[in-house]
Amino acid sequence: MPPGSLGQVLQKLGTIEHPDLLAGHRGFEDAGIFRIDSERALVQTVDFFPPIVDDPRWFGRIAAANALSDVYAMGGTPITAMNLVGWPKDLDLEILGEVLAGGLEKVREAGAVLCGGHTVSDSEVKFGLSVTGLVHPQKWWPNSGAREGDSLILTKPLGMGPVSTAIKRGRDELVDVSRAMAQMATLNRAACEAMRGIEVHGATDVTGFGLVGHSYEMAEGSRLVLELSALALPVFPGALDLVKNGVTSGGCNRGKQWFGPKVRIGEGVDAALMDLCFDAETSGGLLLAVPEREALAAQRRLADAGVDCYARIGTFRRRVGDEPLLQFVAR
Repeated sequence: MPPGSLGQVLQKLGTIEHPDLLAGHRGFEDAGIFRIDSERALVQTVDFFPPIVDDPRWFGRIAAANALSDVYAMGGTPITAMNLVGWPKDLDLEILGEVLAGGLEKVREAGAVLCGGHTVSDSEVKFGLSVTGLVHPQKWWPNSGAREGDSLILTKPLGMGPVSTAIKRGRDELVDVSRAMAQMATLNRAACEAMRGIEVHGATDVTGFGLVGHSYEMAEGSRLVLELSALALPVFPGALDLVKNGVTSGGCNRGKQWFGPKVRIGEGVDAALMDLCFDAETSGGLLLAVPEREALAAQRRLADAGVDCYARIGTFRRRVGDEPLLQFVAR
């Protein structure tokens, strides 16, 4: 659902207040957080979508990794998961078994336990998870917590929007599909755990609203300007070539329509790169706002944890007047 439409719908819920509800539907948080006691809080999230790759087991892995990611984006640890399935009546159940097996692999890799699930008949295949995790009630990572001077670190390359679209259209000759599937199925667990020794002020993961949408939400929630360096952005090999050949998902146009007027794109920033940044991502990396003094230590920790990609891509600063909250610069 487009971000603007989603916001209008959520307004109809009104105010939901509870002394132990630490993160709810207001704002831009990736999951809900409910305090159990002084040492523990539940992290709760749900996510599912239709297939983005042809291989059913890989689809299960990717959808599960994507759902688990919201717990990691809050600094939490997944503990349980439940399957969510939409399945056509005339489609072979052996295929469903492969999807579920792929999802279970990732739940187990996360150290969580699959408790069950729910299945409905649907005209289109859909799969995902509801996930419950744990986090300390005073140590979770808010989306809106960035502070002036913080550096922004991204932990996976961009480009899964055009890549997954190319796979659907049979135009994937420009990219390594196996490598792309492996990236989307990679848990954000290692990145999350590596950062627990670092002062993380704010965090989110890059998914359906793309880099532009999710980084804008961090800036807006923190009431700061976020300057992103175009040259620092990590891009999946071949993804820019796909964009230049007209391969983007529907998320690109939706992102441009909603966030485009709110973003300043500096002179010299590549147009294809911007299309990629507006496009949706699937099971993308974490965006982590950390004090500038700790940015190098954070990158070292990520490297030691075996995270393949980690890039310092931007800086939060004080807003001057009514300048745009999100700005791309050609450096």
